[in-house]
Amino acid sequence: MNVIRSGIFYIGYFAAMLVCGLLFLLPSPFLPLKSRYRLLNLYNHFIIAWFRLVCGVRYEIRGRERLPPGPCVILSNHQSEWETVYLQLIKPPVCTVLKKELLNIPLFGWGLRLLHPIALDRSRPARAMKQVLTQGKQRLEEGLSVLIFPEGTRVDPGARKRYSKSGAVIACRAGVPVVPVAHNAGERWPGRHWVKNPGTLRLVVGEPIATEGRTPEEVLVEVEAWVEARLAEISDVPRPAAPSREAVESPQA
Repeated sequence: MNVIRSGIFYIGYFAAMLVCGLLFLLPSPFLPLKSRYRLLNLYNHFIIAWFRLVCGVRYEIRGRERLPPGPCVILSNHQSEWETVYLQLIKPPVCTVLKKELLNIPLFGWGLRLLHPIALDRSRPARAMKQVLTQGKQRLEEGLSVLIFPEGTRVDPGARKRYSKSGAVIACRAGVPVVPVAHNAGERWPGRHWVKNPGTLRLVVGEPIATEGRTPEEVLVEVEAWVEARLAEISDVPRPAAPSREAVESPQA
């Protein structure tokens, strides 16, 4: 049954990408940025609703009222594609740090280009770090929030990877709060398998973490502790112990 549901889901997924791409891409460049986000994010709204309807997934979303009124840096754990879609909707306009290869996907990538992402070349980590710090601060000054997955890549439920501090550095330099997010999306939408799993998908938005007068290291420790504590509460898969702390500075995958 899960295989059939997943097949139906992907039929709608790619059909929506085609239809939205053909209808939305032509007018989008001529719209103001906020209007562009509202139009292109109709695709995201559809995918979130279609996934729930077809794959038997229930959503438990808590804490959206905690989002601050101004720009912020959103730091979320990364397990699947689901959160990359949903987190575009919680505080638009939001600039996402992502791998530049995504921009080459027909229609989907073309739409991403119009949303002012920070697209990184993973083969050049030093340059990528400089880019995310410079452009991240610029986006915040322009009034956009910035979404970063500090693990740098998708991490399977039940696994753990040390966080990069790039998001905390951006927030501290710009003087904006960090908003931590925790979810178990990978249990419903596996990152390494196309078959989706029914059940409850839980996401929690934390209280904004102030950055004024604090070091990025202090902020990151608080973010990671909060995210891991929430994951232990909402995940169906047990959480592992923290890996040994190393110099992890890869900003995004």
